[in-house]
Amino acid sequence: MSAVLDRPAPLGGPVLTKGTRALVVLAAIGVAAMIYRFAAGLGGSTALNDGYPWGLWIALDVVTGTALGCGGYAVALLVYVLNKGEFHPAVRPALLTSALGYSMAAVSIILDVGRPWLLHRVAIYVNHWNTSSALFEVALCVMTYVAVLWVEVSPSFLPAWKSGPPGLRKTLGDTFLPVIEKALPFVIALGLLLPTMHQSSLGTLMLLSGKKLHGLWSTPLLPLLFLISCLAMGYAVVVFESTLSSVAFRRPREGKMLAGLGRAVAPFLWAWAGIRLVDVAIRGKLAFFAKPDGYVLLFLVEMALVVAPAVMLASPAKRANAGNLFRAAMLMILAGALYRIDTFIVAFRPGAQYAYFPSVAEILATVGLVAIEILVYVFFVKRFPILTGAEPAHAAAASQVR
Repeated sequence: MSAVLDRPAPLGGPVLTKGTRALVVLAAIGVAAMIYRFAAGLGGSTALNDGYPWGLWIALDVVTGTALGCGGYAVALLVYVLNKGEFHPAVRPALLTSALGYSMAAVSIILDVGRPWLLHRVAIYVNHWNTSSALFEVALCVMTYVAVLWVEVSPSFLPAWKSGPPGLRKTLGDTFLPVIEKALPFVIALGLLLPTMHQSSLGTLMLLSGKKLHGLWSTPLLPLLFLISCLAMGYAVVVFESTLSSVAFRRPREGKMLAGLGRAVAPFLWAWAGIRLVDVAIRGKLAFFAKPDGYVLLFLVEMALVVAPAVMLASPAKRANAGNLFRAAMLMILAGALYRIDTFIVAFRPGAQYAYFPSVAEILATVGLVAIEILVYVFFVKRFPILTGAEPAHAAAASQVR
């Protein structure tokens, strides 16, 4: 039985439960809000204006959502670059979470641009590529990375399609599985390169705002800080997802592996805090603290949210404590989300004549996207071999017969 539990297996069981039915309702409301966005246009459905050309859909769904989707990137660095095989059980769930997070970010981009039916030109109009544009690099990398992630996830479901009854899915499995298995090393390498590029370029975007971005956030080191923060958030999401799935699906907790992730993330937290503090001091921005205001308080809250989990993960005993590790992961997620939202919206000051707070349609669409993401995750882990450590339905039934 231990051999069964050591390899990924579908959890089985019904996808529609009381919890997922509630998610279906939220997803339906979100889809209705998205339809309204296209019917009413950006001006009629959002609170965007000339001062704030992007809002919740970009700052939360894309900038923060893709960082939360960097679990696959962060774990792949450990497993495939640093050769830490003990983290391999986290690869499939991390990749699935990444694929879903980036796919939802892609949908948010479609919602946010004025003419989404022209987005395909980013990839195919090679002669018109603006290679000096940070936003172009982000767009092209995100589009490519979504495809790369689903290719990396495909070995979890293509074998089941290949061994299934005749039909379209079997044909797809027979056709693509051998090709993907051969190409996977190159796909993994591309999957490591693309997030390194576009996560740092997200920071580059806000360099273009110049003096409109508050001095405590505006720094030439924004690309580096965005890259470091996405790695910290990626590891935090893996811990968060693994802990919740252990409780929700009654899986044995992967304590040793999660403690190892806690050890791996701590240096990124200290680097994130240290680089930012030294940068503020070197650029002469400590003068802001002489006359503290809301921005100074926000900066201090961000720094506390970064340092606190680093302290919480300082010793092996603290990392082995499940509750402590989970709380540290939540603080890391909150720290990264607050830092990115502050950089793109709160600390961005286009002028006193402009104000922004997301509209009801923006909020409902975001809630709907999150609900859809969770629903798809539940479907995948119950139907395909994603998670390890849980006794699949067929194995449980066999053990009862024995």
